[in-house]
Amino acid sequence: MKLFTSKPFIKQSIFGLCVLMLSCNQNPSAEHKSSSSEVDVTETKSVKTSSTKTPLSSEFKSYWYAGEAEISSYKLEQARYGEIRQGTAVLIFVTEDFLPDIQVKADRRNDETIPVLKLNATKNFNTGIYPYSIMQSVFYPVSNNQHALKLSTSVQEWCGHVYTQLNNKTAFEIASHSYFQGEADKHFRLNKSILENELWTQLRINPQSLPTGNLQIIPAFEFIRLKHKPLQEYAATATLEADSYTVHYPELERTLKIMFNPKFPYDILSWEETFSSGFGNQAKTLTTKATKLKTIKSAYWNLNHNKDEKLRESLLLDS
Repeated sequence: MKLFTSKPFIKQSIFGLCVLMLSCNQNPSAEHKSSSSEVDVTETKSVKTSSTKTPLSSEFKSYWYAGEAEISSYKLEQARYGEIRQGTAVLIFVTEDFLPDIQVKADRRNDETIPVLKLNATKNFNTGIYPYSIMQSVFYPVSNNQHALKLSTSVQEWCGHVYTQLNNKTAFEIASHSYFQGEADKHFRLNKSILENELWTQLRINPQSLPTGNLQIIPAFEFIRLKHKPLQEYAATATLEADSYTVHYPELERTLKIMFNPKFPYDILSWEETFSSGFGNQAKTLTTKATKLKTIKSAYWNLNHNKDEKLRESLLLDS
């Protein structure tokens, strides 16, 4: 059997291996040296907590309390390592009852539960030979008068996986785990601030309630993990138009724009996220884009048999 030992092949292999090692072994420690997110919190101020609850219209109740989830699929163009990758994204919105003490979905409603609109947002794309899978979960009160009660994010790829969880208690309690040396296992608290992740669910309840102007916002956990930035609030400017919401972070040189239907149920039509992607001199400003393919309403948790796989075709997703 003849082995592939030509010089071009060897050079290609070495180059590919170096790129993979750089991706897996990028050192985030320098970006964390000045992080202020691990300071012990002795006083917390919530910019969101209010006694005024958003009244639920009959339209809202009819749509969100029909025993189904809303599932929307999107064509994804994801910026990663200085290139645009093709993939898919899915947003799953569903109402649930949440137990605030133990911070989980309740088996049944009772006097202690809080009704929430939950968002499970997923992304799947490949970077060369290896795949990425990202999921963010947000539990946001339908009362629309306080911060998300819980937020979690996980990223999996062939180099390893990372996980971050926020629990809204006296302060924001953070548990963070990573395979990177500079990020390892961390537990700390943050003062309460606007969470970018919660803005997506707030939009679905009432886009007119979205915060605007000069703000302090904790960016999406996905961005924090992929860019190895300190988990903390950053100065941001937010603007609301009739059918779009934009958040710009000057320090991060990042802009998020969400396009939505201005009429109920305020479904998200697309979004764009512009930031610097890649390393060193090879870094460039790119824009991640997601464009809606299809939306269905379904009690999908009951559709877990092999025969149900064909239903993915209705979402224009690969099986």
